[in-house]
Amino acid sequence: MNSDFTFKRKDLNRRTASPLPSSISPIGVRTSRSNDGRLSQEPNVETDALDWGGDVLERRVAYDNFTTIDWIHDFAKERSRLRKLKKKKGTRGKWLQVSDATQAWIIVFAVGLAAGLIAALIDISSEWLSDLREGYCTTGFYLNKKFCCWEIDDGVSCDYWHNWTGKFWVSYIIYIVTGIGFAVTSGILVKLYAPYAIWDGLAEVKTILGGFIIKGFLGVWTLVIKSLGLILAVASGLSLGKEGPLVHITCCCGNVFLRLFPKYSQNEAKKREILSAASAGGISVAFGAPIGGVLFSLEEVSYYFSDSTMWRSFFCAMVASVVLQMVNPFRTGKLVLFQASYNRDWHGFEMIFFVFLGILGGLLGALIIRLNLRITRIRNTSFIRHYPITEIVIVAAITALISYLNIFMRVDSTELISNLFRECEGNDYYTLCNHNTFASNVGLLIVAAILKIVLTVLTFGIQLPAGIFMPSMVVGACCGRALGILVEAWQRYYPTFWLFASCPPEGSCITPGTYALVGATAALGGVTRMTVSLVVIMFELTGALTYVLPIMIAVMLSKWVGDAFGKGGIYDGVIKLQGYPFLDNKETYNYDFIGSQVMTRVDDLVVIPANSTTLDSLDEIMQFTDYKGFPVVSSLRDMMLIGFISRNELRFAIDQAKRADGISGSSPCYFGTALPVLEATAYVDLRPWMDMTPITASYKLSMETVMELFRKMGIRYLLFVQNGKLHGLLTKKDILRHLAVVHRIQRMDGENRFHSLNLRLNEFDS
Repeated sequence: MNSDFTFKRKDLNRRTASPLPSSISPIGVRTSRSNDGRLSQEPNVETDALDWGGDVLERRVAYDNFTTIDWIHDFAKERSRLRKLKKKKGTRGKWLQVSDATQAWIIVFAVGLAAGLIAALIDISSEWLSDLREGYCTTGFYLNKKFCCWEIDDGVSCDYWHNWTGKFWVSYIIYIVTGIGFAVTSGILVKLYAPYAIWDGLAEVKTILGGFIIKGFLGVWTLVIKSLGLILAVASGLSLGKEGPLVHITCCCGNVFLRLFPKYSQNEAKKREILSAASAGGISVAFGAPIGGVLFSLEEVSYYFSDSTMWRSFFCAMVASVVLQMVNPFRTGKLVLFQASYNRDWHGFEMIFFVFLGILGGLLGALIIRLNLRITRIRNTSFIRHYPITEIVIVAAITALISYLNIFMRVDSTELISNLFRECEGNDYYTLCNHNTFASNVGLLIVAAILKIVLTVLTFGIQLPAGIFMPSMVVGACCGRALGILVEAWQRYYPTFWLFASCPPEGSCITPGTYALVGATAALGGVTRMTVSLVVIMFELTGALTYVLPIMIAVMLSKWVGDAFGKGGIYDGVIKLQGYPFLDNKETYNYDFIGSQVMTRVDDLVVIPANSTTLDSLDEIMQFTDYKGFPVVSSLRDMMLIGFISRNELRFAIDQAKRADGISGSSPCYFGTALPVLEATAYVDLRPWMDMTPITASYKLSMETVMELFRKMGIRYLLFVQNGKLHGLLTKKDILRHLAVVHRIQRMDGENRFHSLNLRLNEFDS
């Protein structure tokens, strides 16, 4: 996945093929030979080439796969389109302007509607398949256990539900076989029809919103297969969740719907505004938290988040939640199964235990991240990657073998979270509120948490749809509930202890369910490093304003503790592991380097002289290099910068020129501002395809400022000049390599750390 613009002569011996994108028609540029022998485009090339706000903006070739977009060009293209639209007068002009302004709202409404319906379908189907592993409903095979026994209280025998068998070993085998069958079916669907439907896709969504092109990742087949595969994967009982994949699914919906509107389908920067709103809708239906969804999109995945994007995100999240509420998949009036409410407030002394859960969540999050990334690295570099289905069979078998023996792991993760969050009033879930069995319950919960950690780091990364939100919450909820049970037992057996002086003399004082809530929040925060959005999501889940403070403290502590073991959450780690060109706008740069120390120097660049090239020489450069663009200079002697031409535009222009009459491989090509007037020789004018105003800076500019340019302006490359003379070039991948080096050196000890860093940088540039 190379989006690099670095051009080093030592790589010229590499041969790469660069076919034209299939979406570009070979007659996209019409060339003709004028009376003076010049090959030009019609209409007037000179006028168009020098008019940045004119048709040149419409002439760009579509982006190649695995390249970064040009934010500046796409925003300029949108401004040019709006100027033309505002010039239209009369009733038709007003209608076109109103229609243009409402397109975004139509798309996000459709995305919210689809998100709510798909989420409801996934909830109902996965729960039915999960219950089908144990038995079926005699009154209706299509009913899950809860709907089959709707009028019967929990804990009371239900005659309508029939288990497959009453024998332990037979039930055990059925549980294992069905779990493997569902998981393998999901993996086969992904492998055959949609390879991009694996994992939860949040790392890739984050990278795409940062300006990277991954064609097919948000396609129709990915949408269909990820939805079906997610149902099967959740029902298989694997240690995974559906919350993260729902964000990927809603972004697929957004990408499909915006294809109907050229304003968004033909502008990658505008497309990302819709995708940001779609990601908010995904979290909204995953947690039943529309406001939290908007904040999640802002805090975690979106690279640029304007005011208009915020309002559209809010609208999309609201529509998705309303649709899910209307469908009411759980028939409880709740948007998600594990919504909880608490009638008792917390006491001041409990803050000690909430702080402990926050620290524990940070430690567990750092452990899960480190183990999972290490296993994923082994998986990607060993023979395991060639046998994805076999790996799924092994992981599913291990999960089923272990889970069936622990009652807290046998049920679906969503149902387990719901029961762990409950207060000990009314029905008792597997003696969880029985004071006489608190020791065995604590032991089972701790064992379940440990096994969930092991299974989660093994599962997140196999080739099927899998999220990590829910498994992380299960780990934290098990630890939190175990601690809550212990504190409750302590207070019950020693009510006069000074720590419990604020407890009432009669009635319950401790609510173990709130410990599960705080523990789940802390663990999820430790894995993802979410802060504000996570607090709001949990507040919307419980509706208990009094528990916001413990949740806030636990989230902040989990982030601080987790960051002490490594910056960034699990998705930042996946982005780095996969090598995606994502420059995190939250990362600070505290080093005293300047551009000349990191850039690719002019001596190592492959540049194109403006007026001394032929079609054959340009074609040779294209064949022997795989770089994504080339600086254009006045001559190789003075190296005065004229512009920059990307590989896409150059390849397309060369192919068009070869089809024109009178043009051969020896025909001269010109990029300069002054074109010769020749009587008998036809030549190719490539100015319309060149960026005549590339972003430039002094090579003495600090790297801190350079990084701000890349982050805030969204540029793909930066050319370093001095008095117009080209000195070097810097790309986003150069910066990422530089950051990787300084981070490695930062961990080194000794007085010569930065001296070693300079040596490493010099070795890298050479």
